[in-house]
Parts: sequence; C-alpha cells; structure tokens
Amino acid sequence: MSLEDLKLEIRSLLKERNAVLLAHNYMRDEVQEIADITGDSLALSLEAAKTDADVIVFCGVHFMAESASILSPDKTVLLPRLDAGCPMADMVTSDELLLLKEKHPGVPVVTYVNSSADVKAVSDICCTSANAVRVVNSLPERQLIFVPDRNLGRYVARFSDKTFHFWEGFCPTHERLKADDALRLKAEYPDALFICHPECRPEVSALADHVCSTSGMYDFCRKSTAMRFIIGTEAGILYRLRRENPDKEFILASPGLICPNMKLASLEDILDSLKSMMPVVKVPEEIRVLAKKALDRMLAIPRD
Repeated sequence: MSLEDLKLEIRSLLKERNAVLLAHNYMRDEVQEIADITGDSLALSLEAAKTDADVIVFCGVHFMAESASILSPDKTVLLPRLDAGCPMADMVTSDELLLLKEKHPGVPVVTYVNSSADVKAVSDICCTSANAVRVVNSLPERQLIFVPDRNLGRYVARFSDKTFHFWEGFCPTHERLKADDALRLKAEYPDALFICHPECRPEVSALADHVCSTSGMYDFCRKSTAMRFIIGTEAGILYRLRRENPDKEFILASPGLICPNMKLASLEDILDSLKSMMPVVKVPEEIRVLAKKALDRMLAIPRD
C-alpha cells in the first residue's frame, strides 16, 4: 500500500470510528502530518476531552495515553504501539514515591506529567514543563518533593526560594545533549538563538537564550525576528518548526536528540490499531480518580 493510500484509509477509518488522532510534537513527520491535533502531551489529552469523539488514537507514549484515559474515562483510548514507554516515567514507581513521602511527612509532591497514572495518584499536584514554576510557587509550603525529572526540577528551583527534594530521574534523550554540543554550535552559528527544553542538563539550560516547553518553542520561533535557531529538544519538533517558518533555519543541537519510543508508531501501526480497536489503555477507576485530583489541582491554578 502506498503512503497516500495508507493516509486515506486511516482518515476513512477515523471517520467511521468517530475517532480523533492525536500526535505528540516528537512523533514521525508523516504521523504529525495526518493528525487531527498535534501538541504537548497533556494539552493533547485536554483537547481530546473537549471533542465529541468516541475514540482517542494517541500517537505518543504510554503515560500520555493514560492521561487521556484519566481525563476522558468514557472514551476508548488506543495506543498504536503498546511498547512505546517513557524511560523517565519508569524511573519512579508509586511504592518508591510513598517511601520518600514517609521520610518527608507533610511535604507536598509535585509530579511532572511525564509519569505514570499510579505515580500521579499518590502525588499532591502535577505540573507541565510550561507551568512548573507557577505550580511550585503557588504552594504555601516551604518544601516540596519534585518527581521524577531532576533537570526540570533544578531549572524550576532557579525561580523559587523553596527547598526542593529531587527525584533522580531524567529524560535519556535530553540528557544526551551536552554543554559542549551547544557551545560548538553557538560558535559555528553566532547569529543563531539557542533554545532548549528544561529537561536538558542545568549546564545546557544555562547556555540557552530561551528555555521553554515544545509548544513554547513554536511560539518563540514564530514571534522572534531571528532567522536561525539551534534547537535543544527532540528532533520531531523540527517538522512543524520548518513548516510554520519556511524562511527560517533550524539546527538540531545534537544528533542524539532522537527518542526511539516516540518514533515507534508508524502509519501502519495506526491503521492496524483502528482496524482491531487495540491496544486499549484504560486507567482503573480507583487510580484515575486520585490521579485526576492531582491534575485538577494544577489546572485550577490561575494563569498569570
């Protein structure tokens, strides 16, 4: 089957199933191309919850499909590749987090949305890379436990006077970007702005002209008068950056910025998933209710 025939059959089945196709910003180009909605992980689940679709096809990794299930319990959530996991999310379990909470009684847990539903369920509040500073500073407590990304946590700590207890998790893809990589490219392209994700190492973030979420990168690059950018996040973001800014140049900060899990789902996988209506990701209700409380508390914080 040709690429175009694949796309046509997928779109036809989406209509037949009353399904919405979500693609994370890091997915393969051809997957982003045919998606109904592209974006950051939680934003996708929030948008899907607003639709009248019966089925959510989530092209991302497992914790993202769980978030969709948490927010849309009456919809069927399909994850075309069930083996698409997140190494950072797997670096903490609910049992491990409960043990840490016992060591710090009364200290709230701020959990990055890049985590399992089980971990969210034993957390006090969630955050995204875009709102983490606002979430942390909204808490009345002077201490907090930040889970699971130590790099995001240390970035947030630069903008808060609270005491942080960091979980030693990290994103292997962003961790591969070294300060030397950024310095070399900044020297090679002195007119370029270096923007990176806060999941990068602190010494990398310190070199950036701007640190933000993936959605923030789209806004920043679109509004900036600069014509060249060094991009410090997963390579999948380049598809939309180049499409939206054809007159600007985007340089990936390191060839190592490719997440193998984000590249698993193919058009063939999406088609197979729609045909079989499998694999389904469903968060058990007792976990869903608790995890949703942590998400709802985050969503209730007023925007600046």
